[in-house]
Amino acid sequence: MNVWLIMVACGLVTFALRLSFIAAEGRVTFPRWFRLILPFVPVATLTALVAPELLLSQGALWLSWRNPRLVAGVIAVLIAAITRSVLWTLVGGFAVLALWSLMLG
Repeated sequence: MNVWLIMVACGLVTFALRLSFIAAEGRVTFPRWFRLILPFVPVATLTALVAPELLLSQGALWLSWRNPRLVAGVIAVLIAAITRSVLWTLVGGFAVLALWSLMLG
């Protein structure tokens, strides 16, 4: 029951945060510097979530071709740059991750 309560509470907080920006539209004028950096928030957030998963193993930096997550991430970035397709990026990244993990044992 505690897990459900936490999930509902997190959902309500997320909803309130998003609603606050929608409700403030037209009523509040944000500073220019704030409006300039706002488009970078999703990229920064995604990078903060993905980078540790690709670069760290058990809390230690692992920059090696034997790191299947790093190799799959690099290949996924290349696929995304070439195809501009989310579907092919996901399929290619997961395929490389699975194959590389199998090859390394």
